[in-house]
Amino acid sequence: MRIISLKTDLDQVISEYRKSGKRIGFVPTMGALHQGHVSLVEASRKQADVTVCSIFVNPTQFNDKNDLLRYPRTPEQDILMLEQAGCDVLFMPPVEEVYPVPDTRVFDFGYLDKILDGAARPGHFNGVGQVVSILFSMVKPDVAFFGQKDYQQVMIIRELVRQLNLPVEIVPCPILREPDGLAMSSRNTLLSAEERKVAAHVPEFMQKAAQIYHEQDIDQARSYIQEAVSSQALMRLDYYMICDRNTLREIEHKNQPAISLIAVFVGKIRLIDNLFLD
Repeated sequence: MRIISLKTDLDQVISEYRKSGKRIGFVPTMGALHQGHVSLVEASRKQADVTVCSIFVNPTQFNDKNDLLRYPRTPEQDILMLEQAGCDVLFMPPVEEVYPVPDTRVFDFGYLDKILDGAARPGHFNGVGQVVSILFSMVKPDVAFFGQKDYQQVMIIRELVRQLNLPVEIVPCPILREPDGLAMSSRNTLLSAEERKVAAHVPEFMQKAAQIYHEQDIDQARSYIQEAVSSQALMRLDYYMICDRNTLREIEHKNQPAISLIAVFVGKIRLIDNLFLD
């Protein structure tokens, strides 16, 4: 696996692959890798000739500076994991390589960045748009892989690709879960042992709310989540919404293709999850 930190070196490597007609797959990450990230690398290896992974903790998508400082960083472990997964190129740029000058671009994602995480974290998705567009311009992938745990982010990136007319196929990959059902996340490592036990209730609550949604109605499912989360002293609800899977607008009828999305704080750590309501 080649490890690269400078854009000029990356340009040379990508150019070599392009000249030999290789299809390039890309897995952008912020590091602190887990098996969910490995599954994205595995998906890329099946669909592309070359897999490039990036590790870059993007400062422009954190609206809370403490959250940025707290974000876990495990570079040695990440490198070993990617080598074992069969990644071909690891791009680990410093901040000044990605942002040689401040990025002042403002994207218009319409209602997509005004709801859910967009409403809860103002400016977050604009930062995502900035860094993803920059990384796409550097890596020049044919196909890029993103986890569906960040369902809203996948939709934002698809809209970004459409607006900028980028020749990149976006492939969403299934959520991977821990044995107790908790969605794999780099943030899970920040939970204390007690908080980690409490966090395991999140998928449990989501499954029960899905059952209530099918047997009763949307309002009852919402009420259940509010009561269930409130019953946990270490847990606080940020949002729970049931939306149309294709538009992320709140559903009005149960015959629409639905997805439930949640964000909760367990202690100081914010976790998200989602569940298709088929």
